[in-house]
Amino acid sequence: MATFLYKLGRFAFRRRRFVALIWVALLAVAGVGAATASAPAADSFSIPGTEAQRAFDLLDQRFPGANADGATARVVFKAPEGESMKDPANKAAVERTVHALRSGSSQVDRVADPYAAKALSKDGRTAYAQVSYKVTGFELSDTSKDALKDAAEDGRDAGLTVETGGNALQAIPETGATEVIGIAISAVVLVITFGALIAAGLPLLTALIGVGIGVSTITALSSTLDLSNTTSTLATMIGLAVGIDYALFIVSRYRAESTDGREREEAAGRAVGTAGSAVVFAGLTVVIALVGLTVVNIPMLTKMGLAAAGTVVIAVLIALTLIPALLGFAGTRALPRKAPKAPKARKGSETDEVHGPDAGAEERPNMGTRWAHFVLRRPVAVLLTAVIGLGAVAIPATSLELGLPDDGSQPTDTTQRKAYDLLSDGFGAGVNGPLMLVVDGRDAHAGESVKSAAARVAKKVGGLDDVAVVTPPTFNRAGDTAMLNVVPKLKPSSVETEDLVHDIRSTTHAIAQDTGAKTLVTGTTAMNVDVSQKLNDALVPYLALVVGLAFLLLMVVFRSVLVPLKAALGFLLSVVAALGAVVAVFQWGWLADVFGVEQTGPIMSMMPIFMVGVVFGLAMDYEVFLVTRMREAFVHGERPGEAVVTGFRHGARVVTAAAVIMISVFAGFIGSSDSMIKMIGFGLAIAVFFDAFLVRMAIVPAVLALLGRSAWWLPRWLQKLLPNVDVEGEGLRTQLADTDAGADADSDDGAADAGNAREAARI
Repeated sequence: MATFLYKLGRFAFRRRRFVALIWVALLAVAGVGAATASAPAADSFSIPGTEAQRAFDLLDQRFPGANADGATARVVFKAPEGESMKDPANKAAVERTVHALRSGSSQVDRVADPYAAKALSKDGRTAYAQVSYKVTGFELSDTSKDALKDAAEDGRDAGLTVETGGNALQAIPETGATEVIGIAISAVVLVITFGALIAAGLPLLTALIGVGIGVSTITALSSTLDLSNTTSTLATMIGLAVGIDYALFIVSRYRAESTDGREREEAAGRAVGTAGSAVVFAGLTVVIALVGLTVVNIPMLTKMGLAAAGTVVIAVLIALTLIPALLGFAGTRALPRKAPKAPKARKGSETDEVHGPDAGAEERPNMGTRWAHFVLRRPVAVLLTAVIGLGAVAIPATSLELGLPDDGSQPTDTTQRKAYDLLSDGFGAGVNGPLMLVVDGRDAHAGESVKSAAARVAKKVGGLDDVAVVTPPTFNRAGDTAMLNVVPKLKPSSVETEDLVHDIRSTTHAIAQDTGAKTLVTGTTAMNVDVSQKLNDALVPYLALVVGLAFLLLMVVFRSVLVPLKAALGFLLSVVAALGAVVAVFQWGWLADVFGVEQTGPIMSMMPIFMVGVVFGLAMDYEVFLVTRMREAFVHGERPGEAVVTGFRHGARVVTAAAVIMISVFAGFIGSSDSMIKMIGFGLAIAVFFDAFLVRMAIVPAVLALLGRSAWWLPRWLQKLLPNVDVEGEGLRTQLADTDAGADADSDDGAADAGNAREAARI
């Protein structure tokens, strides 16, 4: 592989105009596709194979025109102090608002009048009108949304407090200025790392091109493939992070090769042949983790994973082709201003044989070298400190509560959150998350009717604890299906309401055995229960698939059994610690003000398995980049401890810069107005911090120091089975050395060329 990538890098450098033109054309085509595409689809929370989804499907079949998946809105009215919603003036204002809602848009299906539906609070001060639409929230036209807002203004003009909630108001999440700050921090880190604006700008430029192609493609296909705005946001998040990191490693290696005195085209080829191999396998681990999300069988999660994986593939291809092409355009401006003079090595020393004249014993140690020596002297202390520290941070994860976001998680200054609070105060928190029961009487026993079965269900369920109200059943035209609404006493995200879902299902199951009429439970809380169960069931198979495939991939890369095992265990430690931090902030409320968390509550149901997928792939990035350099040194003859030091001397600075960049990119999304995006950004940022600086920079060298040569052990039978992909560039090194040696025979300056041949051993 290294030889192929070496040739690819030289080709891209030499044919840079052709390569650049291809990528510009791809960006233009994707941009045109995005500009001409129809509006993005709504977020899909369908969960195939669950009771909640079967209930929705049954409603669509038996209640045609009911629009079970259509957008809904609740317009909540509250009378001033000392007045009632039954007062003639207030009642007239509500009726005008209801009329305005019905006539405001052709997308409105029906509007429930508060007085006809008896949607008035006991104290008479609060009422609400339920609005149902024929289309989903993201398919609502601007006219429909404006009509909803104007109707609310009519009520306010009459002196009422009017707020609107529901998914009809869902909009594209706003990330705010913090996303731009994240990119700015990345630019500063790159400038500090390279000391040159051109070299620092290349990773940013190529990452933005890659994200532009990826996100534009997603936008162009959003209507066809039912891709949501959340999918684009995730692709942007992942694409920026890995795009900058992968380009950073190629540019860094190119500068190192150029500093050693090689021609620019040769330096580009060697950079892609060595660092490019690590980029390919690091990208493969990320892709495996993201594509593996398909095993969960939740459409929204699957689409998010596949779209992000596609963006990662683009980032890898850009790093391997566009980066060397742009380095060709940059000329010497991408190189260090002053190349450091190579220290004189001891003649005949092993260091000279392995690394060339610029890696002698007199080389001044950098921060990475000093840290590696520190860890090698105290491996047990470093290992215990890092493991205990991460274990302590992981403790809150034992209190993890899962749920789905609702209007109660919105910022307190939004109309959705105000409507949620008004309903909770006037009717009880449970009215914000009613359960829906669907009684299917087609298979009822002889002599049983759906009416009698529905009546039994209403009576039994109404007698359960934590049930506030059970509405009378509504029957379809065929008379074989009934629909009831159950209002819990407590808020939708409470543990008691989740337990109520299980109690209702147990109760109705017993009725189904007696009557043959099956009852299905759905609604936000029921969906939450089913999603959580589905994710829990899928977690073990997902881990087995992703970790298993990545373990095999890392065995191929490192030609070792223990190094991939250590990498997987370190990842598990970092992801559990990250989940603990997410629970502490978003569920317990620690430092909530710092991160702009206005409402604590359950963690998003998909967060654990999503973090496992994304963080595993990103964690393996640093494992591959850092340990590949150690493997390279070990293969070239260094002792295990020396190989660890060499890996840190050449890789620690770049890996640190890459981690800071990735953290700043992810942290930029903490400023999003969407609670889900905010949680994802924080979770990924803290996970990368733990994995890069505690696991890869502390635990990895400590474990390698304790294992010694056994870290690189691989059974002979396995050596024969595994393909040799030459990630460390041994085959390329030999080939280039032979080429240089052949040139020596025809050169009048054989001694100088022999020195260059020894320098080729540094690959």
